Amino acid sequence: MSIPKEPRQLMINLMYLVLTALLALNVSAEVMNAFKTIDDSLVKTNKTTDKALDGQQKSLDALLAEEAKKDFRPLGDGVREIRAASKEFTDYVESIKDKLIDEAGDQNGSHDDGDYLYPDNPIKKIIKGKKNKDVTTRMLVNEGMGDELEQRVASAKQKFLDTYRAILSKPENAKTFGFRTKSGKVDTEAINAKINALENNMALSIEENWQEAAPDKTSWADYRFRQMPLISVLPLLTKMQTDSKNAEAFAVGELASLVGGKEIVFNKFFPVINARKAYVIKGEKFEADISLGAYSSDIPPENIKLTVDGARKSVGKDGVAKYSVTTNSTGKKRIKLSATVTNPLTGEVSTSTQDFEYEVGVRSANVSADKMNVFYIGVNNPISVTAAGISSNDLKVNCSGCNLKPNGAGKYIATVSKPGEVKVNVSGGGLPNTPYTFRVKRIPDPVARLGKSEDGSMGNGTFKAQPGIIPWLDNFDFDAKCKIDGFNVTRVPKRQDAIQKTNRGGTFSGEVKRIIGLAKPGDVYYFENIKARCPGDAAGRKINSLVFKIK
Repeated sequence: MSIPKEPRQLMINLMYLVLTALLALNVSAEVMNAFKTIDDSLVKTNKTTDKALDGQQKSLDALLAEEAKKDFRPLGDGVREIRAASKEFTDYVESIKDKLIDEAGDQNGSHDDGDYLYPDNPIKKIIKGKKNKDVTTRMLVNEGMGDELEQRVASAKQKFLDTYRAILSKPENAKTFGFRTKSGKVDTEAINAKINALENNMALSIEENWQEAAPDKTSWADYRFRQMPLISVLPLLTKMQTDSKNAEAFAVGELASLVGGKEIVFNKFFPVINARKAYVIKGEKFEADISLGAYSSDIPPENIKLTVDGARKSVGKDGVAKYSVTTNSTGKKRIKLSATVTNPLTGEVSTSTQDFEYEVGVRSANVSADKMNVFYIGVNNPISVTAAGISSNDLKVNCSGCNLKPNGAGKYIATVSKPGEVKVNVSGGGLPNTPYTFRVKRIPDPVARLGKSEDGSMGNGTFKAQPGIIPWLDNFDFDAKCKIDGFNVTRVPKRQDAIQKTNRGGTFSGEVKRIIGLAKPGDVYYFENIKARCPGDAAGRKINSLVFKIK
């Protein structure tokens, strides 16, 4: 992909790179909301560009209506064709955004208030499915919408170039537009230079080297959208619309300049901050480029005044001012931006202000057991590891005294073999080795029951129908099952001698099953020396006894 020379497009591309970098981090909810801020800024930029183009087209149409400019009227047709091609593409991308938001929202087939939380509150209004990764993966990757988008990008880019070329290359237009050599032939070299200038300033394209960056991915859509939260996909799509708008603005401006229709149309200007990161670590520098939301290369730097918290910043030839500050405290930070622009043609002065928030944190990590704050022998112990300010690629997690296996993003399974303590160690990305201690215990003793009863009286028929003793693990969150190794049962018949038998396993069998079948009202049965074996146990453990009087 060629590097665009338009300062505004460079700014948008930098923002796009920041977006991609943020996606690789385990970021907080506040940082995730920064994606919405970026998307809102791009949407505002597109609206401002549209207003400027509408004004320029209106001015051009008025100029071409003059009899003296009638030979230049094909330029008006070219402008309309290019703007129509841009609108067709941006409308298509907008339809994708609508479908994604609705599918992650109320799924009623329409992008409406039902897809938002607090739709009547402009401050709290947020997309219901902003964290949804399944919808973006299914629709853009699995169902082919991303592949179609890739084709539409290539098609739109080619349509821009073809339309532009057709207007400039017609022999009857060559003389009018000044594309004739001294010998009277069409100056193809000059025309090709114009077309190359458009192509070089057109960022509307698919990354050419995505396969090198992700050789395991099967397609560009797989590389760009798989497992991407909806809130981060929307700015990527809006950025494509912005690329189209920028190509449209460049082409329209170049065509208008051929007839002397070049002018600067001022609408509402606003300052834009393109931060390297929306979340920085204490002690790091917060760095950003500040520029106009709708920049024109016809505005000289001396006509642009950009301030941050009242301090004026030097504006370069590209219309961009650099801002950098070292952070020394944590929390949310607010920057007040101001942009004042003087129209070099009319002298009109426009001023606008905007606030920008970023957050300063410290590198930290946290390890938590997903079920209980201890590890149990004999079962899988799931844990979650979260880290702030650390790339997931740099994060290192290991365990002293246990086995640890990855189980998804930020998830692990720990297995332990003996009681005591183990340490889960987290480090990397500037975070020193940080241990988290967990106690290791055996699975709690199960409770022996006959059916659902622990001691008491039981009807004769009910007692005889019981298949054996069952070990119950009450209030234990893990999927673990214990079994009965064996027990002694003593029958004390009414006015007769006691009979004691031993049973292996939990199910009544042999002599024990026979004396259970002899039960009569008034008999008493004692179940003692009950031993249960749970996962991780080397031998059976003695648990509670049972006593039942038959009625």
